[in-house]
Amino acid sequence: MQHILLIVNDAPYGSERLFNALCLAIELNEQDSPPAKVSLFLLSDAITAVIPKQNPAESYNIQQMLEIIIAQGSQVKFCGSCMHARGLAQLELIEGCEVATMDDLAQWLITADKTVNF
Repeated sequence: MQHILLIVNDAPYGSERLFNALCLAIELNEQDSPPAKVSLFLLSDAITAVIPKQNPAESYNIQQMLEIIIAQGSQVKFCGSCMHARGLAQLELIEGCEVATMDDLAQWLITADKTVNF
C-alpha cells in the first residue's frame, strides 16, 4: 500500500488549495486499486481548518470534508507551533485532528512514497 502525504499551507477559505487537497484525499481514500494510505499535515494558516463550527460563505464546508477524511481512516495532523503563534492553542478542535510537531512531519516524509504540497 502506498503512503501518500498531503501538506497544506493555505487558509481554509480564501484560496482553494486546502479544498483541493481535501478533495484529492477523499478521492484517494476511495480508490480500490491500488489502495493508498493518505495522511494530511496542516501548516501555517492551514491550521485554522481544525477549528470547528466555522460558517463559510462559500459552498463547501471544510469541517465536513475533514470529518469524512478521518472517517475514511486518514490521519490529520496540524502544527502545534503554528497554533501557538496565532494564539489559537486553547481553542476547541475538530475531533480526530491531532496536534503535531515538525518531527512528526519529518517522520511522515521519511515513510511517504509520494508527497504533494498545496
